[in-house]
Amino acid sequence: MKHRHAFILPIILLAFCLNAQEREETYVPETDPLVLAKLDTWQDYKLGLMMTWGTYSQWGIVESWSLCGEDEGWCQRRGPHAVDYDGYKRAYVDLKKTFNPVKFDPERWAEAARDAGMKYVIFTTKHHDGFCMFDTKTTDYKITSPQCPFHAHSRPDVTKEIFDAFRKKGIMIGAYYSKPDWNTADYWWPYFPTPDRHVNYDPAKYPERWQRFKDFTYAQIEELMSRYGLVDILWLDGAWVRPFENMPKEFESWATKGSYNQDIDMARITAMARRHQPGLIVVDRWVSGPFENYLTPEQKVPERALRVPWESCITMATSWSYVKSDRYKPTRQLIHLLVDVVAKGGNLLLNIGPSPEGEWVPDAYERLKGMGEWLTVNGEAIYGTRPIAPYKEGKVCLTQKKNGGAVYAIYLADEGESSPPQQIRLANVQPAEGADIVMLGVPGDLEWRKEGKGMCVEIPDRVRKQPPCGNAWAIRISRIWE
Repeated sequence: MKHRHAFILPIILLAFCLNAQEREETYVPETDPLVLAKLDTWQDYKLGLMMTWGTYSQWGIVESWSLCGEDEGWCQRRGPHAVDYDGYKRAYVDLKKTFNPVKFDPERWAEAARDAGMKYVIFTTKHHDGFCMFDTKTTDYKITSPQCPFHAHSRPDVTKEIFDAFRKKGIMIGAYYSKPDWNTADYWWPYFPTPDRHVNYDPAKYPERWQRFKDFTYAQIEELMSRYGLVDILWLDGAWVRPFENMPKEFESWATKGSYNQDIDMARITAMARRHQPGLIVVDRWVSGPFENYLTPEQKVPERALRVPWESCITMATSWSYVKSDRYKPTRQLIHLLVDVVAKGGNLLLNIGPSPEGEWVPDAYERLKGMGEWLTVNGEAIYGTRPIAPYKEGKVCLTQKKNGGAVYAIYLADEGESSPPQQIRLANVQPAEGADIVMLGVPGDLEWRKEGKGMCVEIPDRVRKQPPCGNAWAIRISRIWE
């Protein structure tokens, strides 16, 4: 991910970056019918799981970024090697020699995700530090290396095991892959210092070295696309690795070497990937153009509905990677987050960082259980829906089954509000004549009356005393006046 603690950024720069993540006007629609079909299915799924995991989990630090020489909060080094960059980097790389997640249990993760109502998974096959969580032939900096104790495990290729376990539960598979690689000498050349996140030499001046890096990237992605079964999404991070002419002004502050062209030939990569995986969704994050099939605002929800496919990637706790005693968002907040995202036409990708032993903390399982219980009652108001104006009225969010089906009004409970109110009002939605009005999880129709161009729904005492769920309640309106 881009960083761990977004609030450390200067406010103006943060605003620029976040707006760029949801720029509808630069979206290039896909034309491949297989991709369009898969993208439509993905938009139906609404809720996904992300897992940010690597050797850095042993130190409980931000993923990769402490290797970066930029003077930003999320790059700060901590621990006994913090004052000596060279010593710190050697110790960080040596984490490979102690990484041994022997409690790794992907079947338990997949079952919990399925029961929570999650429909797709994005797993970090490689972050910016270059450590591969898959059995690549391109480098020995990987979890299956003889120097990594986990290589002796019966299932050392965790990417394969995760993809297989989740696929068996009917969950769509996505591979996170970092385009920059701070371990290979063809991106961070040891001949030069590494002052920032970028390639530390001019690719135009050393084209053979840059071509080796392009071929290295191509080879790793081809391994993921050809050796790991059906993959539905290629989720690429590291947006500064891009053609320079496609670098928006708000991102120029990323580059002290802003004139470097870091074009890795996404057309070539995408063509190869789709030969192996027809219909593959490609997400070249924040790089406007034909290889960004959906937008990915990070750690936020857009203020308004977007007219293009999009997904908010948000941490379930506060950090992307594992931090001991991290604080997890309450179940109520996560449910409201999901409803808000879906009402604006997006998907929610919730991140969990596994521990160095290969476990999720109990809080993660508890939150997933709560979300699953709520979706068991209210899932039809979430899955397979599209946004409908005005999207939200006060504490009520709106969704609609795609192709003009039923409309759902989802009332978001305040903290401490354990039952729905006596009346729920909408000013701009009115049922058509003869429409059925029901609360999901409750038998029988609800009474309602017209109020101007809107409606007022009466919630009976029997329902208020024994609501079908907590945190939010969904009312289905079978038909509305257009």
